[in-house]
Amino acid sequence: MNKQPEPITALYCRLSQEDTKEGESNSIANQKAILAKYAKEDGFRNTQFFIDDGFSGVVFDRPGFLAMMEGVKDGSIKTIIVKDHSRLGRNRLVIGTLLEEDFEHYGVRYIAIMDNIDSDKGLSDLVPLTDLFNEWHAKNTSQKVKSVKQAQGNSGIPLTPNPPYGYKKNPNGKHWLVDETAAEVVRRIYALCMDGKGPAQIAKILAKDKVFTPNEYKRSAGIKTPSALPQKSFDWQPSIVAAILERPEYIGHTVNFRTYRKSFKVKKVMFNEQTEWKIFEDTHEPIVETAVWERVQEIRKGKRRPVKSGKVSLFSGLVYCADCGQKLYYRAQNGNSDDNEYFVCSSYKGNTGACTGHFIRELILFNLVLTHMRRVLAYVKQYEDLFIRAVNKKTTDEQVKAIAAKKKTAGQYAKRLQELDLLFQRLYEDNVANRITYERFLKLSATYETEQAELKKQSEKLETELVEEKKAVSDTERFMSLVRSYTEIDALSPTILHDFIEKIVVHAPDKSGGKRKQKVDIYYNSVGIIDIPGEDDMVEYLKERRRKRQGKQNKTA
Repeated sequence: MNKQPEPITALYCRLSQEDTKEGESNSIANQKAILAKYAKEDGFRNTQFFIDDGFSGVVFDRPGFLAMMEGVKDGSIKTIIVKDHSRLGRNRLVIGTLLEEDFEHYGVRYIAIMDNIDSDKGLSDLVPLTDLFNEWHAKNTSQKVKSVKQAQGNSGIPLTPNPPYGYKKNPNGKHWLVDETAAEVVRRIYALCMDGKGPAQIAKILAKDKVFTPNEYKRSAGIKTPSALPQKSFDWQPSIVAAILERPEYIGHTVNFRTYRKSFKVKKVMFNEQTEWKIFEDTHEPIVETAVWERVQEIRKGKRRPVKSGKVSLFSGLVYCADCGQKLYYRAQNGNSDDNEYFVCSSYKGNTGACTGHFIRELILFNLVLTHMRRVLAYVKQYEDLFIRAVNKKTTDEQVKAIAAKKKTAGQYAKRLQELDLLFQRLYEDNVANRITYERFLKLSATYETEQAELKKQSEKLETELVEEKKAVSDTERFMSLVRSYTEIDALSPTILHDFIEKIVVHAPDKSGGKRKQKVDIYYNSVGIIDIPGEDDMVEYLKERRRKRQGKQNKTA
C-alpha cells in the first residue's frame, strides 16, 4: 500500500513597503526565524516557506499567497502559520471569508503566533475586531502616503517613479536628466510625425530599423520596468508612439496627477481628466522644441488615417465644410487616376445626412493650395510692410466686431438677471399674500433659479472670453519668420502644409451661372485668411513708399 505524503505546514511571511518603516521586527528574516522556531518547538514537520516581500496586505494577488492557496486547494497544505494575523492580510472582508469559509472547507488549521489565534482551539469573537483594526491601519497608512504624495505633487516634484522614455533619474536631484541615446529616438519620432507619418507608420519604421522599444531599452540598461511581461525587442506599437507624441514632459514640463486609485483596497489605476492634471513648466531640460511639440499636437488633432487602398492624403485632417463645420473625408476609389481621389463632407452620407455634398478633388485642391502659397510668399516677401499693415488692420476690425457682439450679449444677460430678481420678489410677495399656492410658488421659483444659474454661468464665460479677446493679437512676426525661412515652395509636403496651413474650408459649389464655381478659404497659421491685394493696390503702395523715401532724402539734404 502506498503511503500518503505528509501534509505541508506552510510558514507564510509578508512584508509591505510601509512595514519596512516599522523596523526590524517585521522583516522577512525576523518572521522566518520566529516561524521556524515555533514550528520546531511545537512539532510541525514538513515545513515550507511562502514569502511575499514588498506586497501590500490589502490585495491578494501576491505570488507567495497564491502559491500557498494552490496547495490548500489541492490538499497538500493542511496548516498555515504566520507571525501575526496582519501578515495574512489587511482586508477584513477577504480575511473573514478565508477563516470562516475557505480554511474550514479545506480542513486547514490556521495559527497566528503573536495574536494567540489557533483555529483548532476555536476562533475568538475578537478576531473580526482584530481584522477591523488591521484594515484601519492600512487605511491610515494609505491616507498618510496619499497626503505626502499630494504635497509633493503640488510642489512640482515628479510623482512617477519611472521617468518617461528619453529621461533618466538624477541621483543628486528631484528632476530628470536627458538620456541622450533614447532622446535621439524621441526626436526622430517627432520629426517623422512632422513629415506626415502616423503612429502606425512610425512604429513600422522603428521596428524595421531594429530600435529597442522603451521597455526593452530600459531592460538592456539594467533599469527595472513596471511590466514583467516578455516583449519582443523591436515590437513597437502605434499606442507607444502616440503616447510619446502627446507627452508635455518632452518640452521640459512635469505633469502630476495623471492617475488615481478609487480606494486603498483597489490597486487598479484610473486616469484623471486632463483638467485635473497639474503641469509645472520648465522643470527639466527639454528633448523637443516647444514649437515642434505644439505643431505635432495640431497635426495629431487632425489624425490622418489611410483609406482601404492604403493611400493617405496630404490634406487629411485639414479640410472642413463651410456649412456644417465638420471635416471632409478623404476617399480614394479603385484605379490609378487622380480623378478617383477626392474629399467629401463627413455629414453628407450620400444625400441622407445633415449636410450637402461639399465635394472637391484632391488634385484640384493640391494645385489651388500650391498656387496660393506661392503667391502669398511672393507677396509677403516683396510687400512686407503692406502685408503687416493689412493683417493688423483686419485683426483689429475683427476684434472690434467680436468684442461689440459679446458686449451686446453680456448686456442682454445682465438685463434678464435684473428682471429675474424682480420676478423673484413679486413671486415671494404673491406667496406670502396667498395669491398663489405654495406648490405653484415652488415650481416657478425652481424654474427662475435654474434660468438665473445658467445665465450667471454664461455671463462668467462671456466675461472670460472678452478678456481673452482683448488680449488676442495676430502673431504676424511668427508668420514672417516662417516665410523668411523658405526661399520658394517647389512642391507641397506634410511639413510645409502643417507649417503654414491651419485649415482649409470648402464651400458648396455654385452652379447658378451654368458653370461650376467653388470657393475655398485657406487659413494660414497665426494670421488667418490672407487677401492678396490687386494690382492697383500694389501700385498705390509702391508710390507711397517712393514718396516716403523721397521725403527722407529731402530732409537729409
